Amino acid sequence: MASSNAIQKTENITNGVNVDQVLAVIDAIEDDPGFAKWQIRANNNWINGGLNRSRIKDFSVGGREDDTRTETFVLDSDEPLPMSGKDSAPNAMEFVLHALTSCLTSTLVYHAAVRGIEVEAIESHLEGDMDVRGLLGLSDEVRKGYNKVRVNMRVKSAASAEELTELAMFSPVHDIVSQSLPVEFTLETY
Repeated sequence: MASSNAIQKTENITNGVNVDQVLAVIDAIEDDPGFAKWQIRANNNWINGGLNRSRIKDFSVGGREDDTRTETFVLDSDEPLPMSGKDSAPNAMEFVLHALTSCLTSTLVYHAAVRGIEVEAIESHLEGDMDVRGLLGLSDEVRKGYNKVRVNMRVKSAASAEELTELAMFSPVHDIVSQSLPVEFTLETY
């Protein structure tokens, strides 16, 4: 079974992406489909009010723990002042927009790189519409989250908008947000 540490790093760089390394991952998956099974993890602790903190470090690749990440990423989330937060960090709904746009962008860039398509610049503007009556328990007929998200992306590239859109649509976060996703939720007291 291939491991992420065994993947060769070379210097075939397009759009800042090491294309040979991406192709080596694809080859490893084709040799052993089990290598495609990745697990990403986050741990979160509530601090006070709307403030909570996530720590992200550990993940597995192909059923094996990956040890290439040496630092833990720390992300705070808070609520804006109108929701009685301290507005010290983006709230979860803002992180959803960030996750969506960053994944669409990276996905497009990586797929373009593998296809040899140069990308000079990408900028995006996102808007998420939300009726907070669902969140606040004021209406059972109103969705608790976004009822619509608009992504307006501008890409500077010789490739067509249609081809670039096709590449962006490989985004796993776009898939999560735009399709239903089973979420197993358990809660226990201690």
